[in-house]
Amino acid sequence: MKNVLITGGTSGIGLGLARSFAAQGYNLLINGLEKDGERIAQKLAQEHGVKVVFSGANLMHPAQIREMVQQAEQELGQVDVLINNAGIQFVAPIDEFPKEKWDAILSVNLSSSFHASKAVWQGMKERRFGRIINIASAHALRASEYKAAYVAAKHGIVGLTKVLALEGASYNVTCNAICPGYVRTPLVEAQIADQARAHGMSEEEVVENVMLKKQAVKQFVDIDGIAKLALFLASDAAAQMTGASLPIDGGWSAQ
Repeated sequence: MKNVLITGGTSGIGLGLARSFAAQGYNLLINGLEKDGERIAQKLAQEHGVKVVFSGANLMHPAQIREMVQQAEQELGQVDVLINNAGIQFVAPIDEFPKEKWDAILSVNLSSSFHASKAVWQGMKERRFGRIINIASAHALRASEYKAAYVAAKHGIVGLTKVLALEGASYNVTCNAICPGYVRTPLVEAQIADQARAHGMSEEEVVENVMLKKQAVKQFVDIDGIAKLALFLASDAAAQMTGASLPIDGGWSAQ
């Protein structure tokens, strides 16, 4: 039985990933800032008969990230799979973009993935097995207006993914990025409202004319599909896949 650590694992894509990995028999550490994180962990454990622990680490603080990994090692034994999923967003034109929002998004969406990967790296190398999966975004491959920090961070994730893939190749440690299009999560719900203000549109117009405009398939991306790809990347069958940035974006990046 393997163990997975999922940042941002208490809502949205992360919670969907947690449910899918638990259903396949993985023990989990899920991280998030939700006040009911312990309850979410207990429910997952009861539903799937696996061990699930919760960490409320704030990913803006590297020391808390290291403590989170230590908690996973102490309570689960080791971290076999790390999924860097946590993310935050803010939408504004570049000349109005607050410095503190830039700093926060780069910290959570990019730097936390470096710090978490570094914390699990030595153990993965010593065991000669590790799977690091970065949940990036279609915005890791394409840009959109008003998202300077988010696009910069997600492009950085693709670069970090490639470096970790090269450094881990001799140790059976792989690193890949999944790049979803829009998924209807609480984060995206907030983006819809922000984009409506930025564009002077209704929320319905934002969904149709902004968010899904660039996708050939005019549907939000299904979390289940993301989870199934992550399970494959975590498996032995994906040992030869590393350094890849894999879009699930309804054909957005095909254009």
